[in-house]
Amino acid sequence: MKGLKAYQQINTQTSITDADPHRLIQLLYNGALERINMAKARMQAKDFEGKGKLISKAIEIIGGLRSFLDFEKGGELSARLEGLYDYMERTLFEANAKNDVAKLDEVAKLLHAVKDGWDGIRGEAVATAQAV
Repeated sequence: MKGLKAYQQINTQTSITDADPHRLIQLLYNGALERINMAKARMQAKDFEGKGKLISKAIEIIGGLRSFLDFEKGGELSARLEGLYDYMERTLFEANAKNDVAKLDEVAKLLHAVKDGWDGIRGEAVATAQAV
């Protein structure tokens, strides 16, 4: 088991080191979704300490996504995303406090929707970065 964790950590570090800015955001979305799914499993197993740590990590990741918002270039879209990220963080806090699986599912669904849009602009983002 230790070998697997070490491999995963090295693999994750390599992915981050080699990633372009667009890919970094994709990795953050994936990380938040993974933590939410793991928290849901911990909640259902009544491992409330583990659940709390995973939800806290998901909240940190969403905070990281929030920090990447560019209000100058993104305008209204950035403002809307900030509001959505704020809602997600508050909903995760509530899910943690009330052990509410439905709240975890709600945030996961919202993250998937935003991630799908982000994934959809991958080609355009990479082309723009290469043109600079």
